[in-house]
Amino acid sequence: MSTGRKLVIAIDGPAGSGKTTIAARLARKLGYVNLESGAMYRALALKGMEQNVSLDDAEALRQLAESSTIHLEPSGEGNRVLLDGRDVSQRIREADVTAAASRVSVHPPVRQLMVARQRELGKDGGVVMEGRDIGTAVFPNAEVKVFLDADASIRAERRLRQDGSRSPEEKQQVLTELVTRDQRDRTRSASPLIPAPDAVVLDTTHKSIDEVVAEVEGIVRVALNG
Repeated sequence: MSTGRKLVIAIDGPAGSGKTTIAARLARKLGYVNLESGAMYRALALKGMEQNVSLDDAEALRQLAESSTIHLEPSGEGNRVLLDGRDVSQRIREADVTAAASRVSVHPPVRQLMVARQRELGKDGGVVMEGRDIGTAVFPNAEVKVFLDADASIRAERRLRQDGSRSPEEKQQVLTELVTRDQRDRTRSASPLIPAPDAVVLDTTHKSIDEVVAEVEGIVRVALNG
C-alpha cells in the first residue's frame, strides 16, 4: 500500500487490546513512523521513580518532563526508547513502571506537555500513533481513527503471554491491575479513555493480530482513496 499522501493514523484502546502490536505492524507495512505515546509516559514514570519524585505531584512531574529528553528510535523489534540518551526499552515494560505510568499520565499538566511533544512529532503525517487519547486529544483531526477493545479477561491473558506467566495467581493479579487501570483511565478528568466520535471501534476479543491488521489496513485504504 503506497501513496504520496502521508496520513496521521490514531490507534487508541485500553491495555492489552493489541494496539501496540497492531500499530507497529501497520507502520512497517506503510513505511510510517510508529509513535508509541505510552512509552513516553513510561519513560517519564521511570525517571520519576529513579529520582524519588512523587507520582502524585503533578507540578514536579511536569518540571521533570520539561527537563527530560525522550526519543523513540524505530528498530526491527519495535521502538527503542531513549531517556536522556539512555536505552530504557526493556526497563519501561516491567510491571512497576507500567503501574507508575498509569499514575503519572492522569495529571493534566503532564499530559499537556506530552501532547504538545507528540503533536510536534506527528505534524508532517506519515505516522501511526497509539495510545489512549490520540484520536480525541492529540490528533483530533487524524485522517484515520481506530479504537481497539477486548474483554478484560482476554486482555489479561495476552499480558501474561507477553510476560511468560501462567499461574492462576498471576492471572488474577494481572486482571485486577488491568481493571483498576481501566477504571483510572476511563474516569480521569484529563483526556479520559473513550473512543473519538468518528473512530472505528474494533472488538479484538476473538480476532488474531493478522485479522485486526487486515481490518485496519482496509480502513486506511478507504481514507487514502477518499
